Amino acid sequence: MGISEEMKKGLQNRLNLSHRERRMGITKKKILLLLCGGLALGLSGSPRTSWKILGEMTKDWKKLSRQAAERAINSLYSSKLVATEENADGTFTLVLSAEGKNKALRYDLDRMKIKRPPQWDNLWRMVSFDIPESERDARDAIRGHLIRLGFYEQHQSFFVYPFDCRSEIEYLIELYGVRKYARFILATYIDNESHLKRFFSIPLHSSAV
Repeated sequence: MGISEEMKKGLQNRLNLSHRERRMGITKKKILLLLCGGLALGLSGSPRTSWKILGEMTKDWKKLSRQAAERAINSLYSSKLVATEENADGTFTLVLSAEGKNKALRYDLDRMKIKRPPQWDNLWRMVSFDIPESERDARDAIRGHLIRLGFYEQHQSFFVYPFDCRSEIEYLIELYGVRKYARFILATYIDNESHLKRFFSIPLHSSAV
């Protein structure tokens, strides 16, 4: 039995919203990283009318869509992750708050770390990439990041990790624009589990319930 047109529209709207939220998330992370790197951004407006980006965006800021960046800035400001400093001419400069600096460090690829919980949840996280040769630079960069983060390379472009890393993987695949080539799998069993436990220093007696 098929579904009605109304249900189809509702489903599509939810999918579109999910995509917008995901893009919003990556834009906010990029803004935090740019600010963390010392790149200033001039603003006009106020919290009551929303912040607007002044004039032409510099080279690094131009990597972001102006409209998406303004939405993300307002969301970051509401979350107290960024603040503004008023200039003599009545304009504002966007700056990181203390909390924003802590967040930005989490998204810094060179310093990114995945928190190890006190107890393993008996689930294996598997990341698979099938990135074409035409995007080899992105493929090699992601592979390098995963190895540095401590992932186990089961075989080429297939990595395993025992702890929650979904947000970090989401960030990587959005940052390099390879979502259509990537798969994230959550599994309860893998046949070389003993080897993986030794690799990740997980007690051998830990097993899925």
